[in-house]
Amino acid sequence: MAEIKDPENAIVMETTKGKVVIELLPDLAPGHVARIKELTREGAYDGVVFHRVIDGFMAQTGDVKFGKSSGSNFDPRRAGMGGSDKPDLKAEFSNANHARGTCSMARTQAPDSANSQFFICFGDAGFLNRQYSVWGQVVEGMDVVDQFKRGEPVSDPDKIVSMRVMADN
Repeated sequence: MAEIKDPENAIVMETTKGKVVIELLPDLAPGHVARIKELTREGAYDGVVFHRVIDGFMAQTGDVKFGKSSGSNFDPRRAGMGGSDKPDLKAEFSNANHARGTCSMARTQAPDSANSQFFICFGDAGFLNRQYSVWGQVVEGMDVVDQFKRGEPVSDPDKIVSMRVMADN
């Protein structure tokens, strides 16, 4: 397992394909890291599908409203259109490169519209730099992310089985 310096700033995401460990980057995006941890600790991401997975680009998840497979509002056709009941976040753009394993917040065209959805880059996506808020880096399990079913939307999508802050385990 990857050595984690700060378990309070690491996420363990169990997926239908295996375990993914994400190191959080509070120095880059403190508000986004706080939101990810808050939703994680509430169990909001448990059961949420990877609704948009584009080969060579990224895997997107985190729609806790329409993408939570066990939720009363689950709607695979609308997954990706919702967020949480929390307010949208102010953009925290940085010079961090969107490289393989980078975790960044999804948003609408409005810079301050990130809420709960995020994506993991499969490869270099430098064209996203300084336009999306980078909040984490996969340090273990990119081979797992590589196995997610592809699609827009994904038919019978993979999902987050559970997501925990490492310090809480």
